[in-house]
Amino acid sequence: MPVEFSEYKGHKLIVLKGDNDSKYPFSFGKTKAKLIVENIEAIKAFAEEE
Repeated sequence: MPVEFSEYKGHKLIVLKGDNDSKYPFSFGKTKAKLIVENIEAIKAFAEEE
């Protein structure tokens, strides 16, 4: 999965893409990144649900 870094209104963003041609990349800043890291186990469990 390609990862890029960008900026929006002076704030750093991380941009995750499914592939290089992804039309809809997923981007977020530091505040959301910290929330993701703090809740990674719950996110993993959610992703593995059927």
